[in-house]
Amino acid sequence: MTRIASSARIDPKAVVEDGAVIGENAIIGPLSYVGADVVLGDGVQLMHHATVEGATRLGPGCQVFPMAVIGGAPQSVRHDASQTRLEVGRNCIFREGVTINTGSSHGGGITVVGDDNLFLANSHVGHDCRIGNGVILSNNVMIGGHVVVHDKVILSGGAAIHQFVQIGRQAFVGGLAGVVNDVIPYAMIVDNPAMMGGLNVVGMQRAGIEREEIHLVRKAYKTIFSSGLILENAELARAEFGGKSHAVDEMLRFILEREAERSLTTPGSRRRKGAA
Repeated sequence: MTRIASSARIDPKAVVEDGAVIGENAIIGPLSYVGADVVLGDGVQLMHHATVEGATRLGPGCQVFPMAVIGGAPQSVRHDASQTRLEVGRNCIFREGVTINTGSSHGGGITVVGDDNLFLANSHVGHDCRIGNGVILSNNVMIGGHVVVHDKVILSGGAAIHQFVQIGRQAFVGGLAGVVNDVIPYAMIVDNPAMMGGLNVVGMQRAGIEREEIHLVRKAYKTIFSSGLILENAELARAEFGGKSHAVDEMLRFILEREAERSLTTPGSRRRKGAA
């Protein structure tokens, strides 16, 4: 049975299926659609022509702009059409044309999005993904299924993330980058195919990380990627820098303790202009 808070405002041209739950002070605009298994938290706002469907829960304060489709079925030929879920935290913004899929029957059955995330126009999150807090997807970013994106990552316009990739905390992925392997925390990713162009020092500074700790991260980074023996080098870096920096420890855990389907994105030289 539908449960609609008395303070919710629903345009008469909107469609709210029987069974939906609408929180206090929610606003549902004209020609928007809310499915029968949807739960909208307090203060959620759906603009005109917005769609929230499937077994989807939007936390308080989320905004869904026109033509966005939140909670669509997974785009997977292996999915068996059983009901799967999408869980979204607080204060997420989904701009025009954004699509977020529910989980799949073969991948855990749930897609999870954290708090305070910004999804710009026409960005896409595939089935069974895990998106952290404070993440920004710029226009036309494409994230394949089963991807994990940690807190405060920025994905620039047109970046494409391969399925099963993990992107570490506060990494920055440049525009049009094609990311096919895992990305360590605090990395700066450029080019297509993607390579690591250094560390996201500006992001670390903006996060309030002190200069001394950034210096330690740089030293650990140089040790880790000084040769192709990344795991061995990471063990050396742990022996030298372990316990001295939270950021370094986080980077080392990501490399040494992750359960990974993909290899690591590594540093490289930009291809010369005109090179084959």
